Amino acid sequence: MSRLTRSLIIIAVIVLVAIWMNLPNNPGIHVFGINRNIQTSLGLDLVGGVQALLEADLPADTNITSESMRTARTIVENRVNGLGVSEAVVQQAGDRRIVVELPGETDPERAISVLRQTGLLEFVDMSSITQDVAIGLVGKKIRTDIPTTESTISSTITSTVPSQIFPTVMTGSGLKTVAVTQNQVGEYEISFELQGDDVGKFADFTASNIGNVLAIVLDKEVLSVPRINNAITDGKGLISGNFTVETANDLALQLRYGSLPIPLKVVEVRTIGPTLGLDSLQKSLRAGLIGFTVVILFMLLYYRLLGAVADVAIIIYALIAFALFRFVPITLTLAGIAGFLLSTGSALDANILIFERMKEELRSGKSLLQSMDLGWQRAWPSIRDSNISTLLTCAILFWFGSTYGATIVKGFSLTLAIGIAISLFTAILVTRTLLRFLLNYWQPADLNKWLGL
Repeated sequence: MSRLTRSLIIIAVIVLVAIWMNLPNNPGIHVFGINRNIQTSLGLDLVGGVQALLEADLPADTNITSESMRTARTIVENRVNGLGVSEAVVQQAGDRRIVVELPGETDPERAISVLRQTGLLEFVDMSSITQDVAIGLVGKKIRTDIPTTESTISSTITSTVPSQIFPTVMTGSGLKTVAVTQNQVGEYEISFELQGDDVGKFADFTASNIGNVLAIVLDKEVLSVPRINNAITDGKGLISGNFTVETANDLALQLRYGSLPIPLKVVEVRTIGPTLGLDSLQKSLRAGLIGFTVVILFMLLYYRLLGAVADVAIIIYALIAFALFRFVPITLTLAGIAGFLLSTGSALDANILIFERMKEELRSGKSLLQSMDLGWQRAWPSIRDSNISTLLTCAILFWFGSTYGATIVKGFSLTLAIGIAISLFTAILVTRTLLRFLLNYWQPADLNKWLGL
């Protein structure tokens, strides 16, 4: 009984937590430094948003390595996640293009501008001019001399002023951390910290150029022209430039995730409305609810007492699965919802196998409790093998979707796999615990009536 009691307590706690997570206006978790929102994330096909096609901005005969495209895709994905877009999809399409899906994005122009920027940061030596002249260059394009060992993506950008070429002391490749801060008067600044050899390089330059101007340049555009007041030996500094909170965050985002190995241009941008997706979602949910109701009634009528216990278990299964989707979060698309509904059938399959084994043992003359234990033991190999096969199939589908950019396949396989894992928990632990608890306190005399033998 003590083991049974512990199992009941565990199930009760999990169910209560799942119910709390599924509350429509869940406040999230904001304690002990943890800030985690709990909400339902819907895909582009359900809530609308922006779909953009980015292409390498290089001549058609330029050879672009697969490594460069993979790196560009990773950086774009990091930038998208930094924008706060919920579960965006970034995938490579062919040898020169990247597809970006931004569900629920309300400012597509800002998002796309951040994604395609090369983000090449340079610390430029302007010791040959006065600070007044340097201030006049803020916001303008300049020509810089980047060392040959550094990236020269933006070297083709022409300059309007001035005519001379400024030497680049170092690029932002050595950045360790980048963050948005506010100074004492409330102005937004970008703090940065260098790492590796760049710390010493920066220290040597600032020590020998006290009083001179060191410009902060992004993609050849001068952001700020601070004067070097003292040697910066710890590799930490600030970038100021009349930033707003949006522009400061955008710049920090570009710098934090590095420079793109190739320049990108926007080939196509499509804004997708949510009307069609919401209509499909409503129809899918209606169909799922009808099917769910039919299955519950079938289990209740055919298996009676056992079916009632299985129905409770399947409801618990649905609560846990949806709570997990909200907590991770997992973006729910129409294909993902289909995978979840399909996994519901697997959850019932396990219960049906167990119940049929129980009936066989009861017909052979065993007691009810003995039949229940033997039913679980003998049904387990079939349950295990069938679910392992399904999980392996899900893994193959997920790999296929990841490799070939088939996000529909990925969503379907992921929700199906999670549903299978939860169904094993509910079939093995929840159903068995609830049924044993019930039979410990009440064993029906007419088994044919209550169990449908």
